[in-house]
This record gives sequence, C-alpha cells and structure tokens, in this order.
Amino acid sequence: MPAGKVVKYGGQEHVELERVGVEEARSTAFVLVAGGLGERLGYSGIKVELPVEQASETKYLELYVKNILALQNREASGDGVSVGCCGAKSTAGAEVKSQMIPLAIMTSDDTHEKTLSLLEKNDYFGASKEQVTLIKQEKVPCLIDNDAHLALKDDDQYKLQLKPHGHGDVHSLLHTSGLLSKWMSQGKKWVVFFQDTNSLVFRVIPGALGVSKSMNLEFNSLCVPRKAKEAVGAISLLTHTDGRKMTINVEYNQLDPLLRATTNPDGDVNDTTGFSPFPGNINQLIVSLPEYAKQLKKTGGAIEEFVNPKYKDSTKTTFKSPTRLECMMQDYPKSLGTKAKVGFTVFDNWVGYSPVKNSPADGLAKFKNGDPTHTATSGEFEFYECCAEMLRLAGADIPAATIDQEFNGMKLPMGPRVVIGPNFASTFEELKAKIGKLKMTATSTLIIDGADVSIKNLDLDGTLIVNVVKGHSVVIDGVVKNKGWNWKSIGGGFGSRKIREIDALRGFTVEKKPENEARFIFEQPGSSKVPSAK
Repeated sequence: MPAGKVVKYGGQEHVELERVGVEEARSTAFVLVAGGLGERLGYSGIKVELPVEQASETKYLELYVKNILALQNREASGDGVSVGCCGAKSTAGAEVKSQMIPLAIMTSDDTHEKTLSLLEKNDYFGASKEQVTLIKQEKVPCLIDNDAHLALKDDDQYKLQLKPHGHGDVHSLLHTSGLLSKWMSQGKKWVVFFQDTNSLVFRVIPGALGVSKSMNLEFNSLCVPRKAKEAVGAISLLTHTDGRKMTINVEYNQLDPLLRATTNPDGDVNDTTGFSPFPGNINQLIVSLPEYAKQLKKTGGAIEEFVNPKYKDSTKTTFKSPTRLECMMQDYPKSLGTKAKVGFTVFDNWVGYSPVKNSPADGLAKFKNGDPTHTATSGEFEFYECCAEMLRLAGADIPAATIDQEFNGMKLPMGPRVVIGPNFASTFEELKAKIGKLKMTATSTLIIDGADVSIKNLDLDGTLIVNVVKGHSVVIDGVVKNKGWNWKSIGGGFGSRKIREIDALRGFTVEKKPENEARFIFEQPGSSKVPSAK
C-alpha cells in the first residue's frame, strides 16, 4: 500500500483538511477533461451540456464553473477582498487576474465548437472569459490488425480513420499551450484534474487539496473504497526487483494476477473493512504545479502509450473494430523519479463519485447483474441523496432514500430531492454553520443557493426554491407546505421519438406546477425572511 489518507466526510479531520484546502483553492488551477459526445449515453450533444438533475436543470459545465467561482469568491472575501461573480475588483488588472481561479477544458474536434458555443451562449456561466481556456486534442490513426496496418475510412479509401489519443494528452496540451507557465506567473501552486460527468467531485476537492498540502504530495489520486476484483483501477505501490518504487494506478484486470504472482497467493481480496486494501482510482487528480511544470519540460508531457484491441475470438488475430494507440492521464507518475511524493485520498462513494457514463440499456444490464448503473437516472438520485446526507450530518431531520422507484426498468432508491448550490456552501463547515432546525418529508424538494442564506427553522412538506444573489441576505424561518413536484415515469421508454433525449435517459419527467411550489428568487441586494407558505 502506498502513502495516502482515508477521510471521513464531516469528521473533525475532514473539517480541518477543508480549512487548509480552501486556503489553497485561490492558488489552484482546474482542468476539465471534457470527454466527448454523449453518443454512448444515447445523447446527441456534448456530455457537459447535460443537466445534472431535473430539479434545478443545472448543466454539468455550469455546475463546475459555479463551484470554481464559489471557491474563488469565498477565498477572496475571506481576507477582506471584495470579488464579484466574474472575479472583478477595483484594483489593478494584474491583481484581478491573480485572484481568478483559471479553468482549462480539453476538447476534441467533435466537441470544441459545441463547448465554446455552450460557454458563449451562457455568458461563461458567470466566469470571466479570460479565465476559461479551451485546449483541443488531436486525433491519431487507427489500426486494423496485430501488424498495425492503418485503417481507412469506409466512405473514402484515401483517408485514414482517426480516433482520440486518450485523456493522457492533457499533459502535453498543458505544456505546449503555455498555460503552466502562465499559471505559475499568477502564483498558482496546484492543478486539479476532474472528469466530465461526476457531479459530486467538488464536494471532496477542498478536503483533497488539504491532504495534498499537509502531506506535501506531488501527485494525489482521489479514490473511493473498492471491492476486491471490482472493475475499477486500483492505486498500488509497486517495487521493482532492483528496489525502485512507484505508486501508480493498476488496472483491475491486471491487479489480481499481479498480486498472485508476487505478494498474495489469494490475489485481490477484501480485508476486515469489507473492501480491498487497494483504493479505487476515480481519475480526479491533484498535482503540485512547480514539480509538474518542471517535469513536463523534460518530457514534453508525453505519456506511455498502450494498445487495447477488442478481438473477435480467442485466436486474437482479428479486431472487432479498428483500435489505436492511446494514453491515460493517471499514468503520469510513471515518468517521475523514485523520490517523488505520490499518494491518494479516499472519500466514500456517496460524497465524491457518481459518474454518468452508461446508456439506459447498458445501465439496465448492470442493474440486473447487481452492479452500479452509472446512468443519468442514478446520477440524478445520487446527487440528491448526497446533498440530503450532507444536511443530515449537519443535524437536519431528513428521511433516507429508501423508496425504490422504477425508471427505465431499473429500481433505484429515491428520497427527498435536495439541491445545494455551490454558493450556499463550499465546505461542510460552512454548510453546518447555516443550518439550524430543518425537517423534510420523504417526497419534498428543496433547492437552495446563495451566499447569504441561512435556515433558522424550516418544516418542509412539498417544494421550496430559494435563490439569492450576492448582497441579499435571507433567513428561512417557517413552515412550507404544498403539493410539491412529481417525478413521473414516462411511457414509451428509452428510444421513443416522442420523448426528449434528456428525459429518456432518465426514464422520467418532472411535473413542475407553480401552484405546487413555494419559490423565492431575490435578484437585488437587500434582506428578506422567507415566510410560511401553505
């Protein structure tokens, strides 16, 4: 086992790590490895424009940008500096830029223009245009057999088939774009890499940054507990016969035979915790920028390549489809020396990992096999339950998600629908300080966002939406009771032409009637008390 830390969300150690991490956030740059189109999910657009959930209809990219801005604004205000939603403040331009938290988005030929259009149509979701940079990945030729003959396009035999080279290209793109040097000149110390459709990642980033700082890690892999032989890569410490050591992700199909051949004849097995001692890598990474930039000057950001063809049969002579050389961003530590400090941070799945990567059909197959579905349906309910559990840990009386609802053939636990916006709380300590007495019924919906909002005493049976701009203070105190919104299973199911793609992906629509909700939107500075609404 390599050096790392297992963190219990909401515990005292976590609170202390978050305090450190939030301090480091202003010295951090973020990189979104934006993936590609949503075809694998059954969606015709880019994945980052999908809504995380149907209650607030916040898009993935919107959620990520708002989380970054919330960290930016919180940090800047923490030392008496007043920063607006775009990072602007009444001082010299260079000082403004140093306070901004930059975001780089890796795109491809398939996604670049659509990502740029999404940002421009939504005014960069409140960010400054200059703090967001798109870096485009190029494609590489495909191979059709073990002799590496090149694949030609079906519709034009004079053109090569091309595919993306893998997310490992993000390292070379950051190096060649000059972003690393730019960020260094702005005083940035960390780079956080995160994936396109994991809505929970910013719940754990402050704590993980705290781990990187406290352990002085050059490379920190965010992880979750992993069952033995689970189809998730594992962080492991490898020792060469000559004594060299390397902390690296080992793919699940390689870990068990590797253990059997070396340290454990039983292979990958669960320990007394019920999980494998080797944590599951979720490909959300934190690197120390000075060491990272120095190393990439040596390597140019090149990452070790591999080829992973899918064969038609056991003879392993014919490919099912053309493959290509590819690389993975988590293999970066392979290029480091033996003295590099590489480690990991483990958070429970419920608070840090909810990927949306499978279509309803693929998700149903996994559901029948007893595996996590990782669909838009599960992603939505897991987002609500994460927010609800955070409130429970803060002292709220909220029923657990125990009611199984069937959508797209999958029965998943559904509880109160809770959406905590980034501006309401960036850390657990901040969240807990804003929660007094809060009680919700199992069918209620609560959507809350705003830096100056607090709950003094709320008894909710129905739907309540509170959204507040910076500069408006709101205290929620009273009883809110209405019929609420209804999550309704759709007829026809996935593939029906009469149903919107985003609804078909989930298997339901949300009936939102104004008479069945209490909505409070404050768009001007001031102060208010949310009254009882029946």
